[in-house]
Amino acid sequence: MCGRFVVAGSKQAMLDAFEINAVEGQELAPSWNIAPTDEIRFITQRPDADGALERRLETARWGLVPSWAKDPKAGARLINARSETVTGKPSFRTAAAERRALIPMNGYYEWQKNPDGSKTPTYLHPQDEDELLGVAGLYEFWPNPELPEDHPGKWLVTATVITTSATDALGHIHDRTPLIIPGELHADWLDPHTTGKTDVQRLIDAIPKPHLVPRIVGKEVGSVRNNGPQLIKPAK
Repeated sequence: MCGRFVVAGSKQAMLDAFEINAVEGQELAPSWNIAPTDEIRFITQRPDADGALERRLETARWGLVPSWAKDPKAGARLINARSETVTGKPSFRTAAAERRALIPMNGYYEWQKNPDGSKTPTYLHPQDEDELLGVAGLYEFWPNPELPEDHPGKWLVTATVITTSATDALGHIHDRTPLIIPGELHADWLDPHTTGKTDVQRLIDAIPKPHLVPRIVGKEVGSVRNNGPQLIKPAK
């Protein structure tokens, strides 16, 4: 799974890396310990007023709430979506067809289980630590039934991270890893004209396995109260 991640680069670096045309929603400060239910940035591609595709940087709460959910508490259980079932599972299948996104990350954390029952926190990142990963995600809109249609808070925007099976190189740390979309496939993944279940699954199946570097870090990352660049430093 992906339960914590890092977004520490500048806003301009994100705009440049993903060729973003427009920015919506609140600006978020860099974070080295993003946790479920936190606000996160995500990237979409939709037609603008003239019909041209526009790539947008938007904001959502991490933990997808399906539009039909009775209350937003469902999001706490849906921070990840499995690539193998995302096009068929009721919680995700509509978003997989119509609301795919990229979620920018510098890297993410996993906790490797040890024979003695303890867990070792590990930071996984690209070889070039300045590189921003574009992780496959989905977003959704949930209407708050207690608010009128014209209320600015009527629609809650949420998102989830798609995961896949880990390669042998990372599988000893955890059996799941975020589905990382290489730059040359960003446009294909975000293409709003691709809506068929088979076509979306074909996109997912074409994504190559990631090549990430693991680094053992300190146990401080285990608390959501801790933040800062010291969290990704090698453990002493």
